[in-house]
Amino acid sequence: MSAVLPIPAHDHDHEQHHAPSGWRRWVFATNHKDIGTLYMLFSLTMLMIGGVLALIIRAELFQPGLQFVNPELFNQLTTMHGLIMVFGAIMPAFVGFANWMIPMQIGASDMAFARMNNFSFWLMIPAAVLLATSFFVPGGAPAAGWTLYAPLTLQMGPSMDTGIFALHLLGASSIMGSINIIVTILNMRAPGMTLMKMPMFCWTWLITAYLLIAVMPVLAGAITMTLTDRHFGTSFFNPAAGGDPVMYQHIFWFFGHPEVYIMILPAFGIISQIVPAFARKRLFGYASMVYATSSIAILSFIVWAHHMFTSGMPVTGQLFFMYATMLIAVPTAVKIFNWIATMWQGSMTFETPMLFAVGFIFVFTLGGFSGLMLAMAPIDIQIHDTYYVVAHFHYVLVAGSLYALFAGYYYWSPKWTGVMYKESRGKIHFWWSLISFNVTFFPMHFLGLAGMPRRYADYPMQFADFNAVSSVGAFFFGFAQVYFFFFVVLPTMRGKGAAAPQKPWEGAEGLEWELPTPLPFHTFETPPKLDVTATKIIG
Repeated sequence: MSAVLPIPAHDHDHEQHHAPSGWRRWVFATNHKDIGTLYMLFSLTMLMIGGVLALIIRAELFQPGLQFVNPELFNQLTTMHGLIMVFGAIMPAFVGFANWMIPMQIGASDMAFARMNNFSFWLMIPAAVLLATSFFVPGGAPAAGWTLYAPLTLQMGPSMDTGIFALHLLGASSIMGSINIIVTILNMRAPGMTLMKMPMFCWTWLITAYLLIAVMPVLAGAITMTLTDRHFGTSFFNPAAGGDPVMYQHIFWFFGHPEVYIMILPAFGIISQIVPAFARKRLFGYASMVYATSSIAILSFIVWAHHMFTSGMPVTGQLFFMYATMLIAVPTAVKIFNWIATMWQGSMTFETPMLFAVGFIFVFTLGGFSGLMLAMAPIDIQIHDTYYVVAHFHYVLVAGSLYALFAGYYYWSPKWTGVMYKESRGKIHFWWSLISFNVTFFPMHFLGLAGMPRRYADYPMQFADFNAVSSVGAFFFGFAQVYFFFFVVLPTMRGKGAAAPQKPWEGAEGLEWELPTPLPFHTFETPPKLDVTATKIIG
């Protein structure tokens, strides 16, 4: 890499001398790599729990009639599946990537606030326990949908309060993590690394961190008002006492829509690292990618009510939110154009990270198009709260966020573990996931267009065939992730496999690839010196 002067060799004995061992290493972890690993293991655990709930839902919907669960439990399953996947699986996984990669990519020795980093992780454990065990509270788990709409939340049992407390803890964790990321990126970059020379992953996380700080307190406000309505005699959302349930929707979605971009912007960053590496070209339009990411973040604050077209909104409001939502398609399309332009006439190879990156672009684009359909008020009013919406957000969140996480894992894990995964297993995981995902969720578009509402435990006979196909696909998709854990993740964690070279991917660029493999416990104890005259953009 011409932009970086040689990094002094590390004294491995000296490094390992400072590495704590045993349980203390993890409980009192302040090293960004250890905390990143904790986040990812937590995320993988929650992914499996949320996945089990999803498979129970799909088993129930395999055929008409009530098979395994009653409608009350069915609603609890859909609610907890959503909350666990969003707050327990997707978001912590991206924070894990941020912890691992940001200090290495900007040449920092660690995150800015190491002890706060530890605290922000451990806050998630009691929150996860509260969420996962809420099924065993009298009255069962919350059953108001992951959006926790009033007035349903005002009628729930005590598990609603444990759910609110869990979300408060997760929100506090997110805010602390975001402050840490912002301070690290703005204050701890290596000399010579200007903001416009940062890797795209750092840019997307910098913008995401600002989004988190802006909207997590909004969610905290909404659920605190719900709590006071339940126990302290207020009536923010209780229509019987003059409250307004629609006000809850406005407050929730003012958080909820930026939250969608919180879960996809870091994914854009990962894909923007991987595509240039395997196309062996610089990222096309680096500056436009930065501006497009910023534009998406800003526009995300003015489109929240497109989730509320059926709530009695005046036509003027519908028009504003419809046009504002369609406008977000422009910077998103800029990103997709830039990735395709990067690949154009590149010397591409298709190792597993690139397969997941290309799969991400293809399937995320499909999800974006169905989102564009939902942005149009007249169409949305017809298909609101149907399986079309379920299909749309799973195309964006599963084939979007989750595929990007898989791509990032395959791309960087040789550097993290010092072990190369087996390429054949990675490709099996990709094709198995891609095919079963589409078998699961593509039929849901047709179910939604035909009028099947979501969150129903039963349905008439005319929806039976597509539901059976979706359920079979869901089980195959779930087993693909079990395969990923046992045949890809576990062997590399145990050190089984070929030793990874310092730079396993020929086209990869960035400071992280200048470090030795396996990584020492501490990296960049003295900041690397970048050639300030170099025009080459790292990453």
